[in-house]
Formats: sequence, structure tokens, C-alpha cells
Amino acid sequence: MTDIEIAQKNVMIPVTEVAAKIGLTEKDLDLYGSYKAKINYEKLNSLQASEKKGKLILVTAMTPTAAGEGKSTVTIALGDGLNKIGKKTVIALREPSLGPCFGIKGGACGGGYAQVVPMEDINLHFTGDIHAITAANNLMAALIDNHLQQGNVLNIDPRTISWKRCVDLNDRALRNVILGLGSRIDGVPRESHFQISVASEIMAIVCLSKSISELKERISRIIIGQTYAKENVTFGQLKCTGAIASLLKDAIRPNLVQTLEKNPAFIHGGPFANIAHGCNSINATLCALATGDYVVTEAGFAADLGAEKFFDIKCRMHGLKPNAAVIVATCRAIKMHGGVLKADLGNENLEAIKAGFENVKAHISNMKKFGLPCVVAVNKFITDTDAEVALVQQLAKECGSEAILCEGWGKGGDGAKELAAKVAELCEKPSTFKNIYELDKSFKEKIETLAKEIYGASSVEFDPKALKKLSEYEKAGYGNLPVCMAKTQNSISHDKSKLGAPSGYAFPVRDVQLYSGAGFVVAFAGDIVDMPGLPKVPAAENIDVDDNGVISGLF
Repeated sequence: MTDIEIAQKNVMIPVTEVAAKIGLTEKDLDLYGSYKAKINYEKLNSLQASEKKGKLILVTAMTPTAAGEGKSTVTIALGDGLNKIGKKTVIALREPSLGPCFGIKGGACGGGYAQVVPMEDINLHFTGDIHAITAANNLMAALIDNHLQQGNVLNIDPRTISWKRCVDLNDRALRNVILGLGSRIDGVPRESHFQISVASEIMAIVCLSKSISELKERISRIIIGQTYAKENVTFGQLKCTGAIASLLKDAIRPNLVQTLEKNPAFIHGGPFANIAHGCNSINATLCALATGDYVVTEAGFAADLGAEKFFDIKCRMHGLKPNAAVIVATCRAIKMHGGVLKADLGNENLEAIKAGFENVKAHISNMKKFGLPCVVAVNKFITDTDAEVALVQQLAKECGSEAILCEGWGKGGDGAKELAAKVAELCEKPSTFKNIYELDKSFKEKIETLAKEIYGASSVEFDPKALKKLSEYEKAGYGNLPVCMAKTQNSISHDKSKLGAPSGYAFPVRDVQLYSGAGFVVAFAGDIVDMPGLPKVPAAENIDVDDNGVISGLF
């Protein structure tokens, strides 16, 4: 059966019963039907203040390939597996974006017998969080353009406006647009841009804010452009922060659903990890930590992206100390990094395993730089041979780690019990977690540290425009912010064609952007863009719905 067929055959229990497993009552929830709920404000506040804190486990991965790695599948299977061995465990995931669902990557609810449900709802509109973020972002844009039209009291130079509109779809035609065309009543003509909603600063702010007050404070300090005198203008100066927050009052509250095995999962926030900070919301994580003895969360794409941002942005910002990391790998992906074509991945190839494992080795090394114990989860595919799996395990051992076979896709939690036992063991070790750079370093030094220590580069080539902007940010008092790198997810480097573990190359930073509300600086490397395009054959061609509302082809 396909993933969606497995999910549709599953019989869910009411979300109130799921909540009861972690000490939540119906009074703590706002129900969205029988199987989805949001935590209400009163309970959210009490969970945030709870002194109870479970063990925090991050699931990350090797560099993704067209062969697939299954990070969400392993995350869910590990959570179910920990519950199987008697560890009270809660899962915390991001919400899927519509862009990948209709594009090429697909949804983000796991696969096989390791899924969160209701899968179709979660992958499509869910509880409307991303729609609310889109509306809030675009209301800000409309208010900015209206200010220009109505006399421009703040004296904003239209050429400097950096705030972009957004939509949660892959639409390359909207990357660069001209606004205000027509007559005088149609606005002030200017060049502008769109980005995908999950890469927007509003998405980042929702995911990093614990309260409405913090949300409003962050929104108010967003820099939207400059005056003709080159002074920064913040959104707070438009005096409309409350209106934006009103659209986000529900979007800031975590969503509770269940796995196929009826275990609790908080799913909230959806920033991409290649162009945003790639982690679920701080509120979801805090709720999970307060209700579970173990929390399994994931960060987008590979360890060079999602994991690094989880550590250096989210954990640092909110004082989280993870206990262990899991690096998801597959024999298929390892062989692709070893030079094997996708069509030939079904054939045993031990030499390609040896060559491609250099990619996994680099990620293991990076996890150690953060002071975290880690284990490699070998996500089982039917074409994997015993010899290939054994070789991966041997190579991991030589790196001072361990590789454990995970069969969550076919067996659910039962297929992840060995992995769960190992992870629980790692969590008992004293935490020596540390960040890869200190905030008092210059932006140039922070970026160079990431490029050299995490990406394997020998040097960084800064576009003069980027260096000038970084200097301006520091002079304006933003020098102590962390860096959010925007780069390809398909290589540890900036170049998607560089497989394995590239080294000794120059890492190019072409531009930077200040996210003063979210609290970080985005650095753009290579040809990465913040509005993806659709592939030649988008996944949308295979998706349908019948007269009974049953969706097919979503996976």
C-alpha cells in the first residue's frame, strides 16, 4: 500500500484521548474536529513555566538525494519505538508547506507505518497556521504600500523597501514583480518580490515567540526599509503591530495530533531549513518537554543546515540543551554520494558505500563539534543488502559512532526499538552541548566559521555588497545576532553538484538580509532563492479527490 492508503486505513482515536496520555484534559484544548487540537493559552502558559523538562533528541540527516532519506519517518518511528520500550515520549515536528506537496518533495508526515495523522489534513490546510502567516505578512506589505500612497509621512525611500509579499506555493513567476502599475489611485510604482511563506520573517517570528507580547515586540522591530536620509524604518513606526498580531493569535499556539500508533505529536511551524531556520516552534518544543520524558524533534534537511540552525539559533535563543542526535542515512543515498546513478541504486555496490559514506562521516564529525553524542539510523529499503548495511555499520564504528538499522517504514515502532534503546542510552550521558561560534564575533567571522567548520570550505568569497551590508548591520547595533545560512540542501557546500564531502573550495556569499524581528541575519550563498519553482512534472499532476472527499496521489 502507499503511504496515503496506509494512513486512510488507520483508525484514529479522539485527540482528547491522545492528550490524556500526556496529562492534558479537554479543557486544555481547542478542538479542530475529532482528531486535531490546539493548546489553549492558559495551558500553554503553564507548560512554558513547567520545571519538568524531558530529554531532547534531535533527528537530522545526511545530505539529501533524489533517492530519499526518510528523516520524518525515522523521527516518528523513533518516538513510537521509545514508547514501545516504556519511555514516555512526545514528538515535535514542523507543519508541511504546500509548495513541496504540489512540487517535487512531497509532504512531511512520515511514511509507511511511521506516520502522523490525519495525514491529508496536516499536509494540506491543517489548522490554518500557514495561511494566517501568509495573510499577516501580506497585510504588512499592503500597509507599507498604503503609507507610500497616503503621503509617506515617514519619508520612506520606495527603492529601499525590503519587505516581500509571500504565498505558500512554488511560483517562480512571482520572484520579481512591479507593483502599483496603472493610474495614480493604483499605488506607487516600485520593484518588489515574493517569497514562499515558510521562508518569511513572520514564519520565523511565530516559531521563535512564546507569547503574543513577544510576537508584537518582534514584529514592531522588523526593518522594512530606509528613509531618504538612510535611516532605518521599522514596522512599529506604522503603528499597526496589533492588527498583524490579531491575525496570528491562534497560529502561535501548538497543534496536537497522533501517530499511527496513537502516540502524541505536536506539529507547529514550518520554516524551510535551506532558506530559513528549519525548526518547529519553540512553543511546541516547550509543550513536548513539559509533557514527555523524552522529546523527539527534527530539523530540516541535513545536519549542515537544519541541525546547525537548531543549535545555533533556536537552542541558543531559548536556552535549550539537546541530549543526543540521530543522523538518518540510507544505503541508497550513500551510494548516490558515491557516484551511483539513481537507476542503478538497487544493485549492491560496496565500493560506492565506502566512497559515499564520506558524506555521513562529515555530519558525524560536525555533531561532535557541537559536543553531542550521535548515532546513525540506517533507514531500511527493500533493496538494501546485508553486506551494505554491515559495511555502513563498520564505517560508522570507525568514526567513533554506531549505525543501527531502523525498519520503521515497514514495522512502525517495533522496527525502531533497537534504535530507541541506543538513543535512550545516549541521553543518559552528561550533556557537553556547545555552539559552533560565539555571538560576539563579527558577522564575517561567524560566516567563515560556518563555511570552514561545517561546510568544509577553505575560504569565503564575500560579494562587496554583502560586506557593506554586514558592516552597516553591525554599526546599527545588530552585530550580536546569529547567522541563518541560505544555501542548497543538496550538498554540504553551496554547489548542488558537489556530492560526498567537498573540501578546499571557496564558499561564495552573494548577499545578506537582516531579519531584525526574528533575530538573525540571513546569508545567501550560491544560487539559492527564497521562492522555489515547480519541476517539469510537478506532484500536482498525480493528486486528485473524489466525490466523497477522499484524496489520492498525495504520496
